[in-house]
Amino acid sequence: MNSYKAFRIHRENAQHSAGIEELELQPLDKGEILIRVQYSSINYKDALAGTGKAQIIRRYPLTGGIDACGEVAESSDKRFKAGDTVIVTGYELSTTIDGGYAEYLRVPADWAVPLPEGLTASQSMILGTAGFAAALALHRMEVNGQRPDMGPILITGATGGVGCIAVNIFDGEGFDVHAVTGKAEQHAFLEHLGAQEVLEREQVSAYHHALERGTWGGAVDNVGGEMLSSITRKIKPWGNIAAIGLAGGHDLNTTVMPFILRGVSLIGINSAGCPYEIREEIWQRLASDLRPRHLDDILTQTVSIEQLPEIFDQILAGKITGRTLVSF
Repeated sequence: MNSYKAFRIHRENAQHSAGIEELELQPLDKGEILIRVQYSSINYKDALAGTGKAQIIRRYPLTGGIDACGEVAESSDKRFKAGDTVIVTGYELSTTIDGGYAEYLRVPADWAVPLPEGLTASQSMILGTAGFAAALALHRMEVNGQRPDMGPILITGATGGVGCIAVNIFDGEGFDVHAVTGKAEQHAFLEHLGAQEVLEREQVSAYHHALERGTWGGAVDNVGGEMLSSITRKIKPWGNIAAIGLAGGHDLNTTVMPFILRGVSLIGINSAGCPYEIREEIWQRLASDLRPRHLDDILTQTVSIEQLPEIFDQILAGKITGRTLVSF
């Protein structure tokens, strides 16, 4: 096979366009592998890039998709051989390097993590960057001293990809989980995943003082903006806030008081730039102790790359719950 299908994104004269194209396979450089992609997934970042709503991509044209899992078709690196199943998430995929919305993906071997025992290829992409980010948040909070006895963990944007997986894995680790959503019809779903309490956005985002009553032992915030500003004021002493998303805005309006009077820590979760050693550890944990108990329930739908544009619009409109798998 000399050609393959890919979802390509263009920007010319400030005009965005995207669609399926046929590309030619190119020879590997030293240290690269060629992956026959089996599955990818759809993240908020993919929807922004695929619709041109944000300047995620820094080099055009480019193949979209920040996640991929598949079998090695060719390898110029001795660590991998044809037939090995590998995961690639983050790094520069769909930023400066062609991403996972294609039948084939060519990447540096340093980016590939062997599929851990205990996960199938499709399960790894139900998790994808969203699941990896949720597990990385828990990992970094635990390293910084977060414990279940410190109080409930608040999880915002709880019906989104990161949020619903975070609800499931934090509950599995023994934390009381308070989930925040603007979708009243999804309360039962979040309780099924492990939320002990489901809150409306307005119950969390409002604040009046530089410090409010300490309510939560820690938080995983997928929203940013005013939501994160409010949360900083309401975390109990020595709690941690893992900041992952910015769907609600990138500005942060707070004071130093939560940090110097309560010892609260704000931890940035950069899943794309995570060091390889930690990346490998997180994937091993996602296949074992952090494996979501309701992983199949988190999968909302499976689509083809031809369906990507309509799914992007639905994600940006807040109409998607859980995870969307892209199958090849």
